[in-house]
Amino acid sequence: MSAETFSEARPLTVMLVAAEASGDVLGAALARAVRARLGADKVRFVGVGGAKMAQEGVESPFDIAQLSIIGIWESLKAYPRAMARLKDTLALAAREKPDVAVLIDSWGFNIRLAQALRKQNPALPLVKYVAPQVWAYRASRAKTLAGAVDLLLSIQPMDRPYFDAAGLDSVFVGNSALAHDFSRADPARLRAAIGAGPDDPILLVLPGSRPSEIERVMPRFEDAVRRLKAQRPDLRVVVPAASTVAEAVRARVAAWPFRAHLVEDDGLKDDAMVAGTVALACSGTVTTELALAGCPMVVGYVTGAVTYALLKQLFKPRWVTLFNIAANETVAPELLQDACTGEALAAEVALRLDDPALRRRQVAAQNLALDRMGRGMPDPSEAAAEALLGFLRAKGRAV
Repeated sequence: MSAETFSEARPLTVMLVAAEASGDVLGAALARAVRARLGADKVRFVGVGGAKMAQEGVESPFDIAQLSIIGIWESLKAYPRAMARLKDTLALAAREKPDVAVLIDSWGFNIRLAQALRKQNPALPLVKYVAPQVWAYRASRAKTLAGAVDLLLSIQPMDRPYFDAAGLDSVFVGNSALAHDFSRADPARLRAAIGAGPDDPILLVLPGSRPSEIERVMPRFEDAVRRLKAQRPDLRVVVPAASTVAEAVRARVAAWPFRAHLVEDDGLKDDAMVAGTVALACSGTVTTELALAGCPMVVGYVTGAVTYALLKQLFKPRWVTLFNIAANETVAPELLQDACTGEALAAEVALRLDDPALRRRQVAAQNLALDRMGRGMPDPSEAAAEALLGFLRAKGRAV
């Protein structure tokens, strides 16, 4: 079938696969950008995703919380379930016959999916969106990815040399977290919603987007918040919850012996990030978003003991938070593993609650690091859509 008759016969079918909340956001934004270029009647989306991608028409065959796994032991326990979901995804691809598959982040699941899709349909173009952090550890993954997909849409400028050396075409599209627009956020609206005055201190608690993070990280955060509330009864506590773990977070917050405000609406989450005095944040994409919102933070994380021991040996940077890595210094304190205790977290948060000058210095340093990371670049979802469509045109697709 020629390119011309292809476009007339049926819409372009794009398969998007995201296994975590951050990937769900990327997939939804990419779908919107592609649809805006081609028109709603010229493209359809299928695949695996969460609530954001569902709003763009991606009907996922299962809840992606089943795949939101981190840690060696956790991955081993979840392996049978993940393989069952892999079969479900392959069946979806066989049924929907996509013209291209875009596999978003989630290395463990998506590299296996890429290899399985290649066997199932060698002609299907495969695109990986977000590279494994080969510049930080496991550089051999560049070669593995090069053997599994046709194109990489990269979000970090330091990715390219590794994938060039492995022979994989890549396009740097930018980090979508840096494009998060807080211009419409209204801190007064959040304060009104929780009954807080203009000068009341607000602590944001962001315990992660994976079930394992709620299990491992949130208890440490809860201990820290209990200590802070005992010393500061007027402290307002706001908990923005990721959609992938909202039910679990809701249940835990309901059991707290003090009042906390759960936020699930995306607009109010932005309001909260701008309104927050200090944030207690699980390591991840949300730390970049908080920095963009101008909120100083303390970062905590806990994973399995075996996983942590291995990562300590393999991980090259001194920090895990991207803006700390970009700044090459500790802009936000990181309390990891055994250091991530309620007492230590509460002490770091208390320093910032009590010292406006420290908060201002940290926000200024966060802003400098964001500039180094590429803040101000064009919308990454637009760049990703253009790169994807250009890749398909080069393959003879009429798009």
